[in-house]
Amino acid sequence: MQKVRIGLIGLGFMGTTHFGIHKANPDAEIVALSDVDEAKRKGDISSVSANLGNLDSTKPLDLSGIQVYESGFDLIRDPRVDMVDICTPTEFHADLIEAALAAGKHVFSEKPLCRNEEEFAKIRNAVSAAKTFINFGLCIRAWPEYDYLFTQFKKGVYGNILSATFRRLSPSVGGGHWEDWFLDGERSGGAILDLHTHDTDFIVHLLGRPRAVSSFGRSIVSRNNGIDHVITVYDYGNGTLVESEGSWGAPASTPFEMSFQVICEKATVRFMSEGFKIYWNDGTVETPKVEATTGWHVELRYFVDCVRNGIVPDKYQTSQSVYDSFHVVTAERASVRSGRSEIVQY
Repeated sequence: MQKVRIGLIGLGFMGTTHFGIHKANPDAEIVALSDVDEAKRKGDISSVSANLGNLDSTKPLDLSGIQVYESGFDLIRDPRVDMVDICTPTEFHADLIEAALAAGKHVFSEKPLCRNEEEFAKIRNAVSAAKTFINFGLCIRAWPEYDYLFTQFKKGVYGNILSATFRRLSPSVGGGHWEDWFLDGERSGGAILDLHTHDTDFIVHLLGRPRAVSSFGRSIVSRNNGIDHVITVYDYGNGTLVESEGSWGAPASTPFEMSFQVICEKATVRFMSEGFKIYWNDGTVETPKVEATTGWHVELRYFVDCVRNGIVPDKYQTSQSVYDSFHVVTAERASVRSGRSEIVQY
């Protein structure tokens, strides 16, 4: 395969981000695009806003040579498309994934996986029957600083983890999105599912399956009981203290923060305001050299390369590992509602 021919569904913040990444990749070609918004189908992304990154939505997208559809299902039926990139609101993920895999397309679908157990079962069954590849946009696994921590920890460089803290604090995501769907708890699942899922997923990636979770959260800006701020402690049954916090409840003027501190037997690894540092127990401070890029770029380049070369894309994830983190977030949502610790049902 000379170039991977991509059909992109959805031109919100993540869709326009993916658009730019694919356009810059010499091994990829966007041949089709779909969106329900007529203006976006003409390249006008002025209605798109972002809570991080440097998106310039004042510049229209160049859609020359790209077949444009209103329906994602029509795009999936386009015989030129090798890979479908799904960047729609979460409520549409399961049906689009099912249709694309059934059509023999490779699929990259943005996070979160889905909203509930019914949609999960549909995705799991579709993936089990598929002969093509699928990855999900859990980009923190591929984010250079997080991936460095993961790789070195797995090599035993730092010793065992004693405590770990992860935070993802966003300004409000209200406005600037199609039908303001993020702030509808029934459609997005709230920050606990759409935003906080990144850190839960990375914790499961790093440490495996927790036995139980204790979560506390509340609605601040969402409708329909969306949980806008959550704090979770993950129970591994071995004394390791692991907690994370996620929120999109602050005013739009608030800066975005994603950070971690991981205290290990031999060193403490921090990705915080001072940058990415390792504080060794002997007093040495190390600044690791990592690629100056984002997890979005890494994960998409990797998946496109795997599709192009027929290599199973399992460097950063397997479907089962993604299912595991979805089950943990599901238990967190239940814990917030019940006010008690919840055993994770895998």
